[in-house]
Amino acid sequence: MELTVYNIKGEKTGKTVNLNDSVFNIEPNDHAIYLDTKQYLANQRQGTHSSKEKSTVSGSTRKLKRQKGTGGARAGSIKSPLMRGGARVFGPQPRDYGFKLNKKLKQLARMSALSHKAKDNGIMILEDFSFDKPKTKNFIELLNNLQLSGKKTLMVLSESDKAVYLSSRNLKQARVVRACDLNTYEILRAHNLVILESSVAEIEKIFEN
Repeated sequence: MELTVYNIKGEKTGKTVNLNDSVFNIEPNDHAIYLDTKQYLANQRQGTHSSKEKSTVSGSTRKLKRQKGTGGARAGSIKSPLMRGGARVFGPQPRDYGFKLNKKLKQLARMSALSHKAKDNGIMILEDFSFDKPKTKNFIELLNNLQLSGKKTLMVLSESDKAVYLSSRNLKQARVVRACDLNTYEILRAHNLVILESSVAEIEKIFEN
């Protein structure tokens, strides 16, 4: 697949980039995408929820009343789940929601997500650039030039660039990541994928290994 390279002013540079079909044009595996996205979202959960069981609720352990002769059911503890202020039955406890996925399956999921984006014309190649200093206004101007203002945009850099990252940090719809940090959820969540020219080779290198 051949894509035109644009500069930060939104103009065509006259250059083109060929995307590797083995990465950007495979038959997407939607189940792999589902599993990888599920794992990503599960890993975002803190799992710190907690409720008190009978052994942890504060309260006396003495009998509330005599066992027999009252005409009612026996009541052994004020900490019983049946009592107001008592424990909770089978309440949530701290846990880790993460689960394991094979490396090849995760790789297949990410290539499938990239292929979906390529087929939907959601990938744009941008000439390598950098900002002199972090400035949100510069990043907004860049998005306007590329006609991506107001759209969820994921920009992929070949290596960390603090000025570009900080310039985008205050924008709700924009996100900047390195090629090695690409994940299925972020790829599919974005309306447009803006890949820097030098990042294309980096992405292909990661997925071919």
